[in-house]
Amino acid sequence: MRRWNGWGEEQEHNPLSLEARAFLRERVGESTANEDVSRHSVLTHISASRIADGRYFATDAETRLDHARGQSYPDWLALRYGKLGPVADGVALPNTAEEADAALQVALGMGAMVIPYGGGTSVVGHLDVPAGSDLPVVNISLKKLNRLKSIDSRNWLATFEAGTPGPLVEAQLKSQGFLLGHFPQSYEYSTVGGWVVTRSSGQQSLRYGRIEQMLHAARLSTPRGVIEIGGFPASSAGPDLREALMGSEGRLGLVTEATVRIRPLPTHEDFHAVFFPSWEAGVEAVRALAQADLGLSMLRLSNEVETETQLALAGHEKLITWLKRYLKMRKIGDKPVMLLIGTTGSHRDVLRLKREALGIAKQHKGVNTGRAIGKGWAKNRFKGPYLRNSLWEVGYGADTVETCVSWANATQAMRAVEAAAHRVFASLGERAHCFTHLSHVYRSGCSVYSTFVFRAGGDYERDLERWKLLKAATSEAIVANGGTISHQHGVGRDHAPYLVREKGELGMDLLRAMAREFDPQGLMNPGKLFR
Repeated sequence: MRRWNGWGEEQEHNPLSLEARAFLRERVGESTANEDVSRHSVLTHISASRIADGRYFATDAETRLDHARGQSYPDWLALRYGKLGPVADGVALPNTAEEADAALQVALGMGAMVIPYGGGTSVVGHLDVPAGSDLPVVNISLKKLNRLKSIDSRNWLATFEAGTPGPLVEAQLKSQGFLLGHFPQSYEYSTVGGWVVTRSSGQQSLRYGRIEQMLHAARLSTPRGVIEIGGFPASSAGPDLREALMGSEGRLGLVTEATVRIRPLPTHEDFHAVFFPSWEAGVEAVRALAQADLGLSMLRLSNEVETETQLALAGHEKLITWLKRYLKMRKIGDKPVMLLIGTTGSHRDVLRLKREALGIAKQHKGVNTGRAIGKGWAKNRFKGPYLRNSLWEVGYGADTVETCVSWANATQAMRAVEAAAHRVFASLGERAHCFTHLSHVYRSGCSVYSTFVFRAGGDYERDLERWKLLKAATSEAIVANGGTISHQHGVGRDHAPYLVREKGELGMDLLRAMAREFDPQGLMNPGKLFR
Protein backbone atom coordinates (compact mmCIF):
# COMPACT_ATOMS: atom_id res chain seq x y z
CA MET A 1 0.00 0.00 0.00
CA ARG A 2 1.29 3.44 -0.90
CA ARG A 3 2.16 5.83 1.92
CA TRP A 4 -0.47 8.45 2.58
CA ASN A 5 2.00 11.02 3.98
CA GLY A 6 5.34 10.30 2.31
CA TRP A 7 7.01 8.66 -0.65
CA GLY A 8 6.62 5.11 -1.86
CA GLU A 9 5.16 1.94 -0.43
CA GLU A 10 4.59 1.62 3.31
CA GLN A 11 6.61 -1.60 3.51
CA GLU A 12 9.65 0.11 1.99
CA HIS A 13 11.65 1.27 5.01
CA ASN A 14 15.30 2.35 4.86
CA PRO A 15 16.36 3.78 8.22
CA LEU A 16 19.47 5.95 8.27
CA SER A 17 22.60 4.13 9.32
CA LEU A 18 24.54 5.21 12.41
CA GLU A 19 27.24 6.53 10.07
CA ALA A 20 24.71 8.63 8.15
CA ARG A 21 23.26 10.09 11.34
CA ALA A 22 26.73 10.95 12.62
CA PHE A 23 27.53 12.60 9.28
CA LEU A 24 24.39 14.77 9.50
CA ARG A 25 25.01 15.71 13.13
CA GLU A 26 28.44 16.97 12.12
CA ARG A 27 27.21 18.92 9.08
CA VAL A 28 23.79 20.13 10.27
CA GLY A 29 23.42 19.53 13.99
CA GLU A 30 21.69 17.24 16.44
CA SER A 31 18.06 16.57 15.62
CA THR A 32 14.94 15.47 17.44
CA ALA A 33 12.68 12.83 15.92
CA ASN A 34 9.49 14.20 14.40
CA GLU A 35 6.11 12.98 15.60
CA ASP A 36 3.52 12.67 12.84
CA VAL A 37 -0.20 13.05 13.31
CA SER A 38 -2.25 9.97 12.53
CA ARG A 39 -4.22 9.44 9.35
CA HIS A 40 -7.34 9.11 11.48
CA SER A 41 -6.75 12.54 12.98
CA VAL A 42 -6.35 14.12 9.56
CA LEU A 43 -9.49 12.45 8.27
CA THR A 44 -11.59 13.82 11.13
CA HIS A 45 -10.69 17.38 10.12
CA ILE A 46 -11.67 17.11 6.46
CA SER A 47 -14.70 19.29 5.84
CA ALA A 48 -17.93 17.97 4.38
CA SER A 49 -18.20 17.83 0.62
CA ARG A 50 -20.11 20.57 -1.15
CA ILE A 51 -21.27 18.29 -3.96
CA ALA A 52 -23.74 15.42 -3.95
CA ASP A 53 -23.12 13.77 -7.34
CA GLY A 54 -22.23 10.23 -6.32
CA ARG A 55 -22.39 8.95 -9.90
CA TYR A 56 -19.25 10.71 -11.10
CA PHE A 57 -17.46 11.76 -7.90
CA ALA A 58 -16.40 9.93 -4.75
CA THR A 59 -16.97 12.26 -1.80
CA ASP A 60 -15.71 10.15 1.11
CA ALA A 61 -12.91 11.64 3.21
CA GLU A 62 -10.45 8.81 2.51
CA THR A 63 -10.51 9.23 -1.26
CA ARG A 64 -10.36 13.01 -1.04
CA LEU A 65 -7.38 12.86 1.34
CA ASP A 66 -5.48 10.49 -0.95
CA HIS A 67 -5.73 12.98 -3.83
CA ALA A 68 -5.21 16.16 -1.82
CA ARG A 69 -1.47 16.69 -2.01
CA GLY A 70 1.67 15.97 -3.97
CA GLN A 71 5.29 15.63 -2.82
CA SER A 72 6.45 19.22 -2.35
CA TYR A 73 7.94 20.15 1.01
CA PRO A 74 4.82 22.17 1.93
CA ASP A 75 2.76 19.09 1.02
CA TRP A 76 4.87 17.00 3.38
CA LEU A 77 4.50 19.51 6.20
CA ALA A 78 0.74 19.69 5.70
CA LEU A 79 0.36 15.90 5.88
CA ARG A 80 2.89 15.23 8.61
CA TYR A 81 1.58 17.96 10.91
CA GLY A 82 -2.06 17.48 10.01
CA LYS A 83 -2.46 21.00 8.59
CA LEU A 84 -4.08 19.85 5.38
CA GLY A 85 -6.05 22.95 4.43
CA PRO A 86 -8.83 22.74 1.82
CA VAL A 87 -9.23 19.54 -0.20
CA ALA A 88 -11.33 18.75 -3.24
CA ASP A 89 -15.01 18.11 -2.67
CA GLY A 90 -15.01 15.01 -4.84
CA VAL A 91 -12.77 12.74 -6.89
CA ALA A 92 -13.68 11.24 -10.25
CA LEU A 93 -12.04 7.90 -11.04
CA PRO A 94 -12.89 7.28 -14.71
CA ASN A 95 -12.14 3.95 -16.37
CA THR A 96 -11.95 5.30 -19.93
CA ALA A 97 -11.16 8.52 -21.75
CA GLU A 98 -14.85 8.93 -22.51
CA GLU A 99 -15.71 8.65 -18.82
CA ALA A 100 -13.06 11.31 -18.09
CA ASP A 101 -14.67 13.57 -20.72
CA ALA A 102 -18.06 13.09 -19.07
CA ALA A 103 -16.71 13.77 -15.57
CA LEU A 104 -15.10 16.97 -16.80
CA GLN A 105 -18.31 18.23 -18.34
CA VAL A 106 -20.34 17.38 -15.23
CA ALA A 107 -17.81 19.22 -13.05
CA LEU A 108 -17.92 22.28 -15.27
CA GLY A 109 -21.69 22.14 -15.28
CA MET A 110 -21.58 22.42 -11.48
CA GLY A 111 -19.25 25.40 -11.76
CA ALA A 112 -16.48 23.40 -10.06
CA MET A 113 -12.76 23.99 -10.33
CA VAL A 114 -11.00 20.94 -11.81
CA ILE A 115 -7.58 19.71 -10.65
CA PRO A 116 -6.21 16.79 -12.72
CA TYR A 117 -4.45 14.05 -10.75
CA GLY A 118 -1.94 11.64 -12.27
CA GLY A 119 0.65 10.00 -10.04
CA GLY A 120 0.61 12.60 -7.26
CA THR A 121 4.36 13.22 -7.58
CA SER A 122 4.38 17.00 -8.13
CA VAL A 123 7.00 18.84 -6.07
CA VAL A 124 5.89 22.39 -6.93
CA GLY A 125 2.25 22.58 -5.84
CA HIS A 126 0.35 21.37 -8.90
CA LEU A 127 -2.34 19.70 -6.78
CA ASP A 128 -3.07 22.38 -4.19
CA VAL A 129 -6.69 23.45 -3.79
CA PRO A 130 -7.07 27.25 -3.89
CA ALA A 131 -7.79 28.61 -0.42
CA GLY A 132 -10.88 30.66 0.28
CA SER A 133 -12.81 29.80 -2.88
CA ASP A 134 -16.60 29.71 -2.79
CA LEU A 135 -16.63 27.32 -5.75
CA PRO A 136 -16.60 23.54 -5.32
CA VAL A 137 -13.41 21.75 -6.37
CA VAL A 138 -12.98 18.29 -7.88
CA ASN A 139 -10.06 16.07 -8.76
CA ILE A 140 -10.18 13.95 -11.90
CA SER A 141 -7.84 11.06 -11.18
CA LEU A 142 -6.46 9.14 -14.15
CA LYS A 143 -4.95 6.26 -12.22
CA LYS A 144 -7.35 3.72 -13.77
CA LEU A 145 -6.37 4.86 -17.27
CA ASN A 146 -3.17 2.83 -17.28
CA ARG A 147 -3.25 0.68 -20.41
CA LEU A 148 -1.18 0.40 -23.55
CA LYS A 149 -3.86 0.95 -26.20
CA SER A 150 -1.83 0.16 -29.28
CA ILE A 151 1.67 -0.31 -30.58
CA ASP A 152 2.88 0.40 -34.11
CA SER A 153 6.07 -1.60 -34.55
CA ARG A 154 6.59 -0.35 -38.11
CA ASN A 155 6.58 3.33 -37.18
CA TRP A 156 7.88 2.85 -33.61
CA LEU A 157 4.87 4.45 -31.93
CA ALA A 158 2.83 3.44 -28.89
CA THR A 159 -0.38 4.93 -27.51
CA PHE A 160 -0.90 4.90 -23.75
CA GLU A 161 -3.71 6.05 -21.53
CA ALA A 162 -2.50 9.10 -19.64
CA GLY A 163 -2.51 7.57 -16.15
CA THR A 164 0.05 4.88 -16.99
CA PRO A 165 3.01 5.06 -14.56
CA GLY A 166 6.62 4.56 -15.64
CA PRO A 167 7.10 0.89 -14.66
CA LEU A 168 3.89 -0.10 -16.40
CA VAL A 169 4.92 1.83 -19.52
CA GLU A 170 8.20 -0.03 -19.77
CA ALA A 171 6.77 -3.43 -18.78
CA GLN A 172 4.11 -3.26 -21.50
CA LEU A 173 6.65 -2.15 -24.10
CA LYS A 174 9.34 -4.62 -23.05
CA SER A 175 7.05 -7.56 -23.72
CA GLN A 176 7.10 -6.47 -27.37
CA GLY A 177 10.80 -5.65 -27.59
CA PHE A 178 10.61 -1.86 -27.17
CA LEU A 179 11.18 0.82 -24.58
CA LEU A 180 10.38 4.52 -24.16
CA GLY A 181 13.39 5.39 -22.00
CA HIS A 182 11.81 8.09 -19.84
CA PHE A 183 13.29 7.67 -16.36
CA PRO A 184 12.66 10.63 -14.03
CA GLN A 185 13.46 10.04 -10.35
CA SER A 186 9.69 9.87 -9.81
CA TYR A 187 9.53 7.02 -12.37
CA GLU A 188 7.82 4.55 -10.03
CA TYR A 189 4.66 6.68 -9.76
CA SER A 190 4.69 9.56 -12.25
CA THR A 191 2.55 9.07 -15.36
CA VAL A 192 2.60 9.65 -19.10
CA GLY A 193 0.08 12.49 -18.87
CA GLY A 194 1.97 14.10 -16.01
CA TRP A 195 5.22 13.95 -17.98
CA VAL A 196 3.56 15.74 -20.88
CA VAL A 197 1.92 18.57 -18.95
CA THR A 198 5.04 19.31 -16.88
CA ARG A 199 7.63 18.95 -19.70
CA SER A 200 9.38 16.18 -17.80
CA SER A 201 12.92 14.96 -18.35
CA GLY A 202 14.32 11.51 -17.56
CA GLN A 203 17.75 10.59 -16.23
CA GLN A 204 18.89 9.31 -19.63
CA SER A 205 17.51 12.12 -21.74
CA LEU A 206 20.90 12.45 -23.43
CA ARG A 207 20.04 9.31 -25.42
CA TYR A 208 16.24 9.17 -25.37
CA GLY A 209 15.35 12.85 -25.28
CA ARG A 210 13.03 14.84 -23.06
CA ILE A 211 9.29 14.34 -23.25
CA GLU A 212 9.06 16.94 -26.03
CA GLN A 213 11.15 14.68 -28.26
CA MET A 214 9.06 11.65 -27.28
CA LEU A 215 5.52 13.00 -27.67
CA HIS A 216 4.02 12.24 -31.07
CA ALA A 217 0.35 12.99 -30.44
CA ALA A 218 -2.13 13.49 -27.62
CA ARG A 219 -5.83 13.52 -26.89
CA LEU A 220 -6.91 16.53 -24.83
CA SER A 221 -10.32 16.84 -23.19
CA THR A 222 -11.13 20.54 -22.75
CA PRO A 223 -14.13 22.54 -21.52
CA ARG A 224 -14.91 23.22 -25.21
CA GLY A 225 -14.58 19.61 -26.35
CA VAL A 226 -11.96 17.04 -27.31
CA ILE A 227 -8.99 17.97 -29.50
CA GLU A 228 -6.47 15.62 -31.09
CA ILE A 229 -3.02 17.22 -31.15
CA GLY A 230 -0.03 16.22 -33.27
CA GLY A 231 0.27 12.93 -35.12
CA PHE A 232 2.82 13.76 -37.84
CA PRO A 233 6.49 12.81 -38.01
CA ALA A 234 7.13 16.48 -38.82
CA SER A 235 5.17 19.48 -40.07
CA SER A 236 5.69 23.10 -41.09
CA ALA A 237 1.95 23.82 -41.06
CA GLY A 238 1.88 26.61 -38.51
CA PRO A 239 2.82 26.50 -34.82
CA ASP A 240 3.12 23.04 -33.28
CA LEU A 241 0.20 22.61 -30.86
CA ARG A 242 2.12 19.93 -28.99
CA GLU A 243 4.32 22.74 -27.70
CA ALA A 244 1.28 24.52 -26.28
CA LEU A 245 0.16 21.33 -24.57
CA MET A 246 3.52 20.38 -23.05
CA GLY A 247 4.02 22.30 -19.84
CA SER A 248 0.38 23.47 -19.74
CA GLU A 249 -0.17 21.89 -16.29
CA GLY A 250 -3.88 21.28 -16.74
CA ARG A 251 -4.73 24.87 -17.67
CA LEU A 252 -5.86 23.88 -21.18
CA GLY A 253 -7.62 20.64 -20.29
CA LEU A 254 -7.16 17.03 -19.33
CA VAL A 255 -4.73 14.80 -21.26
CA THR A 256 -6.37 11.37 -21.52
CA GLU A 257 -4.11 9.62 -24.07
CA ALA A 258 -0.62 10.12 -25.48
CA THR A 259 1.17 8.54 -28.41
CA VAL A 260 4.91 8.38 -27.84
CA ARG A 261 7.94 7.58 -29.97
CA ILE A 262 9.55 4.33 -28.87
CA ARG A 263 12.64 2.39 -29.88
CA PRO A 264 13.95 -1.18 -29.70
CA LEU A 265 15.35 -2.38 -26.40
CA PRO A 266 19.14 -1.98 -26.14
CA THR A 267 21.10 -5.13 -25.49
CA HIS A 268 23.82 -3.63 -23.27
CA GLU A 269 24.16 -0.81 -20.76
CA ASP A 270 26.95 0.27 -18.41
CA PHE A 271 27.60 3.21 -16.10
CA HIS A 272 31.21 4.22 -15.49
CA ALA A 273 32.50 6.39 -12.62
CA VAL A 274 35.23 8.92 -13.42
CA PHE A 275 36.80 11.25 -10.84
CA PHE A 276 38.28 14.70 -11.49
CA PRO A 277 40.55 16.80 -9.28
CA SER A 278 38.20 19.81 -9.26
CA TRP A 279 34.72 20.95 -10.15
CA GLU A 280 36.08 23.16 -12.92
CA ALA A 281 37.89 20.23 -14.55
CA GLY A 282 34.76 18.11 -14.31
CA VAL A 283 32.53 20.77 -15.88
CA GLU A 284 34.91 21.24 -18.80
CA ALA A 285 35.05 17.49 -19.35
CA VAL A 286 31.26 17.20 -19.35
CA ARG A 287 30.94 20.12 -21.75
CA ALA A 288 33.45 18.50 -24.11
CA LEU A 289 31.61 15.18 -23.91
CA ALA A 290 28.23 16.79 -24.56
CA GLN A 291 29.50 18.74 -27.53
CA ALA A 292 31.26 15.69 -28.99
CA ASP A 293 27.83 14.10 -29.73
CA LEU A 294 29.09 10.60 -29.01
CA GLY A 295 25.67 9.08 -28.36
CA LEU A 296 26.07 8.59 -24.60
CA SER A 297 22.92 7.96 -22.56
CA MET A 298 23.86 9.92 -19.44
CA LEU A 299 26.36 12.38 -17.99
CA ARG A 300 25.83 13.15 -14.29
CA LEU A 301 28.46 15.26 -12.50
CA SER A 302 28.41 15.61 -8.70
CA ASN A 303 30.12 18.58 -7.07
CA GLU A 304 32.65 18.26 -4.26
CA VAL A 305 30.12 18.10 -1.45
CA GLU A 306 27.78 15.67 -3.21
CA THR A 307 30.73 13.42 -4.05
CA GLU A 308 31.89 13.51 -0.43
CA THR A 309 28.35 12.77 0.76
CA GLN A 310 27.86 9.85 -1.62
CA LEU A 311 31.15 8.24 -0.59
CA ALA A 312 30.52 8.84 3.11
CA LEU A 313 27.08 7.23 3.02
CA ALA A 314 27.80 4.47 0.50
CA GLY A 315 28.68 1.74 3.02
CA HIS A 316 31.21 -0.81 1.69
CA GLU A 317 33.90 0.71 3.92
CA LYS A 318 36.77 -1.36 2.54
CA LEU A 319 35.90 -0.49 -1.07
CA ILE A 320 35.64 3.25 -0.30
CA THR A 321 38.95 3.17 1.60
CA TRP A 322 40.61 1.53 -1.40
CA LEU A 323 39.02 4.07 -3.73
CA LYS A 324 40.30 7.05 -1.73
CA ARG A 325 43.82 5.63 -1.66
CA TYR A 326 43.71 4.96 -5.38
CA LEU A 327 42.50 8.48 -6.16
CA LYS A 328 45.20 9.97 -3.94
CA MET A 329 47.81 7.91 -5.75
CA ARG A 330 46.46 9.21 -9.07
CA LYS A 331 46.80 12.80 -7.78
CA ILE A 332 43.09 13.56 -7.78
CA GLY A 333 43.35 15.57 -4.55
CA ASP A 334 41.18 15.84 -1.46
CA LYS A 335 38.12 17.46 -3.11
CA PRO A 336 37.29 15.17 -6.03
CA VAL A 337 34.15 15.38 -8.13
CA MET A 338 32.51 12.31 -9.61
CA LEU A 339 31.04 11.86 -13.08
CA LEU A 340 28.79 8.96 -14.04
CA ILE A 341 28.88 8.16 -17.75
CA GLY A 342 26.07 6.06 -19.23
CA THR A 343 26.77 3.90 -22.29
CA THR A 344 23.79 2.18 -23.88
CA GLY A 345 23.19 0.22 -27.10
CA SER A 346 24.60 -2.87 -28.75
CA HIS A 347 27.71 -4.54 -27.35
CA ARG A 348 29.78 -2.87 -30.06
CA ASP A 349 28.19 0.52 -29.32
CA VAL A 350 28.94 0.25 -25.61
CA LEU A 351 32.60 -0.62 -26.23
CA ARG A 352 33.01 2.27 -28.65
CA LEU A 353 31.27 4.75 -26.37
CA LYS A 354 33.37 3.71 -23.40
CA ARG A 355 36.61 4.12 -25.35
CA GLU A 356 35.72 7.52 -26.79
CA ALA A 357 34.18 8.95 -23.62
CA LEU A 358 36.98 7.85 -21.33
CA GLY A 359 39.48 9.23 -23.82
CA ILE A 360 37.91 12.69 -23.60
CA ALA A 361 37.65 12.46 -19.80
CA LYS A 362 41.35 11.59 -19.57
CA GLN A 363 42.23 14.75 -21.50
CA HIS A 364 40.62 16.67 -18.60
CA LYS A 365 42.53 14.75 -15.90
CA GLY A 366 39.72 12.28 -15.29
CA VAL A 367 40.49 8.96 -13.64
CA ASN A 368 38.29 5.98 -14.51
CA THR A 369 37.39 3.74 -11.56
CA GLY A 370 35.32 1.17 -13.42
CA ARG A 371 31.69 0.10 -13.19
CA ALA A 372 31.22 -0.79 -9.50
CA ILE A 373 29.93 2.62 -8.42
CA GLY A 374 27.81 2.88 -11.58
CA LYS A 375 26.22 -0.49 -10.86
CA GLY A 376 25.30 0.69 -7.39
CA TRP A 377 23.79 3.88 -8.76
CA ALA A 378 21.74 1.99 -11.36
CA LYS A 379 20.42 -0.41 -8.73
CA ASN A 380 19.25 2.43 -6.48
CA ARG A 381 18.48 5.11 -9.08
CA PHE A 382 14.86 5.56 -7.98
CA LYS A 383 15.50 5.30 -4.22
CA GLY A 384 16.41 8.96 -3.68
CA PRO A 385 12.89 10.09 -2.74
CA TYR A 386 12.70 7.36 -0.07
CA LEU A 387 15.57 9.07 1.74
CA ARG A 388 13.19 11.90 2.56
CA ASN A 389 11.14 9.51 4.70
CA SER A 390 14.25 8.34 6.54
CA LEU A 391 15.50 11.86 7.15
CA TRP A 392 12.13 13.05 8.45
CA GLU A 393 11.90 10.14 10.88
CA VAL A 394 15.01 11.38 12.71
CA GLY A 395 14.20 15.08 12.55
CA TYR A 396 15.62 16.36 9.27
CA GLY A 397 13.92 17.96 6.28
CA ALA A 398 15.08 17.95 2.67
CA ASP A 399 14.18 19.85 -0.47
CA THR A 400 15.58 20.48 -3.93
CA VAL A 401 15.68 23.11 -6.65
CA GLU A 402 16.77 22.72 -10.24
CA THR A 403 17.41 24.90 -13.26
CA CYS A 404 19.09 24.92 -16.66
CA VAL A 405 21.79 27.42 -17.61
CA SER A 406 24.41 27.99 -20.27
CA TRP A 407 27.83 26.43 -19.77
CA ALA A 408 29.19 29.91 -19.07
CA ASN A 409 26.82 30.28 -16.09
CA ALA A 410 26.93 26.73 -14.70
CA THR A 411 29.48 27.22 -11.94
CA GLN A 412 28.30 30.64 -10.80
CA ALA A 413 24.67 29.48 -10.72
CA MET A 414 25.54 26.40 -8.69
CA ARG A 415 27.61 28.38 -6.18
CA ALA A 416 24.96 31.14 -5.94
CA VAL A 417 22.12 28.70 -5.21
CA GLU A 418 24.08 26.90 -2.50
CA ALA A 419 25.25 30.20 -0.98
CA ALA A 420 21.67 31.49 -0.89
CA ALA A 421 20.57 28.41 1.04
CA HIS A 422 23.44 28.72 3.51
CA ARG A 423 22.60 32.41 4.11
CA VAL A 424 18.95 31.65 4.83
CA PHE A 425 19.71 29.04 7.46
CA ALA A 426 22.56 31.07 8.96
CA SER A 427 20.11 33.95 9.46
CA LEU A 428 17.93 31.51 11.43
CA GLY A 429 20.81 30.29 13.55
CA GLU A 430 20.84 26.98 11.67
CA ARG A 431 23.02 25.10 9.22
CA ALA A 432 22.16 23.34 5.98
CA HIS A 433 23.97 20.61 4.10
CA CYS A 434 23.88 21.66 0.43
CA PHE A 435 25.12 19.72 -2.57
CA THR A 436 24.61 19.79 -6.33
CA HIS A 437 24.96 17.79 -9.51
CA LEU A 438 24.54 18.39 -13.21
CA SER A 439 21.71 16.04 -14.11
CA HIS A 440 21.20 16.67 -17.84
CA VAL A 441 23.49 18.17 -20.46
CA TYR A 442 23.09 19.82 -23.84
CA ARG A 443 25.46 21.32 -26.37
CA SER A 444 24.78 24.81 -25.04
CA GLY A 445 24.31 24.19 -21.33
CA CYS A 446 23.26 21.94 -18.49
CA SER A 447 20.75 21.31 -15.74
CA VAL A 448 21.90 22.23 -12.23
CA TYR A 449 20.14 20.26 -9.47
CA SER A 450 20.71 21.20 -5.81
CA THR A 451 19.63 19.40 -2.63
CA PHE A 452 19.37 20.87 0.86
CA VAL A 453 19.20 18.91 4.12
CA PHE A 454 18.38 20.79 7.34
CA ARG A 455 16.91 20.30 10.77
CA ALA A 456 13.13 20.28 11.01
CA GLY A 457 11.85 22.76 13.56
CA GLY A 458 9.10 20.63 15.08
CA ASP A 459 6.44 23.27 14.41
CA TYR A 460 4.32 23.56 11.27
CA GLU A 461 4.25 27.35 10.98
CA ARG A 462 7.96 27.71 11.70
CA ASP A 463 8.95 24.96 9.26
CA LEU A 464 6.73 26.38 6.52
CA GLU A 465 8.15 29.88 7.00
CA ARG A 466 11.71 28.53 6.79
CA TRP A 467 10.86 26.76 3.55
CA LYS A 468 9.35 29.95 2.09
CA LEU A 469 12.57 31.82 2.85
CA LEU A 470 14.64 29.02 1.30
CA LYS A 471 12.45 28.82 -1.80
CA ALA A 472 12.50 32.57 -2.37
CA ALA A 473 16.25 32.92 -1.90
CA THR A 474 17.22 30.01 -4.13
CA SER A 475 14.67 30.95 -6.81
CA GLU A 476 16.03 34.48 -6.92
CA ALA A 477 19.57 33.11 -7.19
CA ILE A 478 18.48 30.96 -10.14
CA VAL A 479 16.86 33.73 -12.19
CA ALA A 480 19.61 36.23 -11.28
CA ASN A 481 22.19 33.87 -12.75
CA GLY A 482 20.48 33.27 -16.07
CA GLY A 483 18.58 30.11 -15.21
CA THR A 484 15.10 28.90 -16.03
CA ILE A 485 12.89 28.59 -12.96
CA SER A 486 12.37 24.91 -13.81
CA HIS A 487 14.18 22.43 -16.02
CA GLN A 488 12.14 19.34 -15.19
CA HIS A 489 9.70 19.89 -12.29
CA GLY A 490 7.30 22.31 -13.93
CA VAL A 491 5.92 25.56 -12.53
CA GLY A 492 2.87 24.70 -10.44
CA ARG A 493 2.03 27.19 -7.72
CA ASP A 494 5.47 27.45 -6.13
CA HIS A 495 7.31 28.70 -9.25
CA ALA A 496 4.48 30.76 -10.74
CA PRO A 497 5.74 34.14 -9.39
CA TYR A 498 9.00 33.70 -11.32
CA LEU A 499 7.65 32.67 -14.71
CA VAL A 500 7.27 36.25 -15.96
CA ARG A 501 11.05 36.72 -15.61
CA GLU A 502 11.46 34.07 -18.31
CA LYS A 503 8.44 34.64 -20.56
CA GLY A 504 8.02 38.42 -20.28
CA GLU A 505 4.70 40.22 -19.88
CA LEU A 506 3.72 39.70 -23.52
CA GLY A 507 4.53 36.02 -23.29
CA MET A 508 2.41 35.69 -20.16
CA ASP A 509 -0.47 37.40 -21.97
CA LEU A 510 -0.19 34.78 -24.70
CA LEU A 511 -0.31 31.92 -22.18
CA ARG A 512 -3.37 33.39 -20.50
CA ALA A 513 -5.07 33.95 -23.85
CA MET A 514 -4.57 30.29 -24.83
CA ALA A 515 -6.03 29.17 -21.52
CA ARG A 516 -9.08 31.44 -21.96
CA GLU A 517 -9.69 30.02 -25.42
CA PHE A 518 -9.79 26.44 -24.13
CA ASP A 519 -11.29 27.24 -20.72
CA PRO A 520 -13.42 30.41 -20.90
CA GLN A 521 -14.60 30.12 -17.27
CA GLY A 522 -11.08 29.71 -15.88
CA LEU A 523 -11.92 26.53 -13.97
CA MET A 524 -9.03 24.29 -15.06
CA ASN A 525 -6.38 24.01 -12.30
CA PRO A 526 -6.47 27.74 -11.40
CA GLY A 527 -3.44 29.30 -9.74
CA LYS A 528 -0.94 26.95 -11.38
CA LEU A 529 1.53 28.12 -14.05
CA PHE A 530 0.13 31.68 -13.81
CA ARG A 531 -2.34 33.62 -11.74
